[in-house]
Amino acid sequence: MIQLSERITRDLAAAADPEAAIAMQRYMKTTMPFLGVRAPVAQRIVREAVRAEGNTDWRFLLAEADHLWESATHREQWYAAQQLTGYRSCEGRIEFLDLYERMVVDGAWWDIVDNCHRRFGMLLRDHRRHLDPLLRTWAAEPNHWKRRTAIIAQLSAKTETDLALLEAAILPNMAETDFFLRKGIGWALREYAKTDAQWVITFVEAHSHELSGLSRREALKNLHIR
Repeated sequence: MIQLSERITRDLAAAADPEAAIAMQRYMKTTMPFLGVRAPVAQRIVREAVRAEGNTDWRFLLAEADHLWESATHREQWYAAQQLTGYRSCEGRIEFLDLYERMVVDGAWWDIVDNCHRRFGMLLRDHRRHLDPLLRTWAAEPNHWKRRTAIIAQLSAKTETDLALLEAAILPNMAETDFFLRKGIGWALREYAKTDAQWVITFVEAHSHELSGLSRREALKNLHIR
């Protein structure tokens, strides 16, 4: 019986568009090639493959996502592996942490890393004692994609945002010149401003000489403050 990951790989290859692949790789600026499968089509391929398999147990999906990630030759396979981890049965499962870490380190670009933030957010929600110290460590890692992950892990937390952790992720990175870190800081603050605008305003004012202009602008973007 064909494995789910193999079925997805086969069906993605069948839908490949070489001309679109060139444009997609140029847009994303990646060294990893694309097949040229548009996102809605690729997502449908994954959904239909899972439906045909009839198995959404987290253990099965973890094994298939792991195989798809490690065997990938094109970026759509990585996207498909991430989609497999998005099923309800996988939410908050600490067993996925190793795979998520590889996605951040191997993916090493915003399309992959940013798609992990909800996964880390759910792990933080369900395994705070483990994830809190991990994300604090990642906030000061040499790997900037781990740093960005620590900064944006709570984007969807709203009123459950751990402000001490948010500060611990942002503070070590305010002096960094990396665009994605500066943008990530602004993004995290802008999202939390939807929950508590005054806290964000106070934070930005307190660190006005340390935050980059990009981070500050992004943080205050929807607050009509310059």
